[in-house]
Amino acid sequence: MALSIKKVLISQPRPTTEKSPYFDIAEKYGVEIDFHPFIKVEPLNSKEFRQQKVSILDHTAVIFTARTAIDHFFHLCEEMRVTIPETMKYFCTTETIAVYLQKYIIYRKRKIFFGQTGKIEDLVTVIIKHAKEKYFIPVSDVHKDDLLSMLEAKKINFTKAVMYRTVSNNFAKDETFDYDMLIFFSPSGIASLLKNFPDFKQNNIKIGCFGPTTAKAVKEAGLRLDVEAPSPEAPSMTAALELYLKKELSEKKRE
Repeated sequence: MALSIKKVLISQPRPTTEKSPYFDIAEKYGVEIDFHPFIKVEPLNSKEFRQQKVSILDHTAVIFTARTAIDHFFHLCEEMRVTIPETMKYFCTTETIAVYLQKYIIYRKRKIFFGQTGKIEDLVTVIIKHAKEKYFIPVSDVHKDDLLSMLEAKKINFTKAVMYRTVSNNFAKDETFDYDMLIFFSPSGIASLLKNFPDFKQNNIKIGCFGPTTAKAVKEAGLRLDVEAPSPEAPSMTAALELYLKKELSEKKRE
């Protein structure tokens, strides 16, 4: 019972473990799944960072919303020969991000704080208890402003600075692009698709995406959205993909 979906492109890096649900889906439904991020993150160099005229050492605390931000923060500090004092405090959105700091600092000797739920509001509640700190926030060139807006509303003293950028991850000229379904996780991915393939025609290619901002980007690009997550029945992208393939399989069986 052949499905119309034979080859799927997931616009994320290949999972590091073979236990990923994507591999189970590929085996169960006989589809080929490739992984190729449409975007990649690049660091700013020290010259580009200095153009922002921000001094990290003018601050007493750093806010991290992602492990990527931690990597780029410490690499840039090293490149600029900035020694972070042991008195620096660190505020992270989740415990997982906080624990990642161990890669660069002696965790138990530092003042590290994190939200309990992973929600921005929860982190802001923690920050308010330390309202006298001067906060430094490393961000990407493309970032959400919800945290910054909340801090402004609470009159928290902070400086944001771009430390890394999101760029299109180009496909090689000779790379075959013969997919029946493309799955995206960010608006930048959609922009990269159109940059890589300016004459892209969707036709019978199915498009799936995760998150409302990505869904909006798909529609604004004039593309058809066939699979969307999260939803009540499909909280994850893998669940949405399986649900779609399962439905198609049952329809094939009825034919």
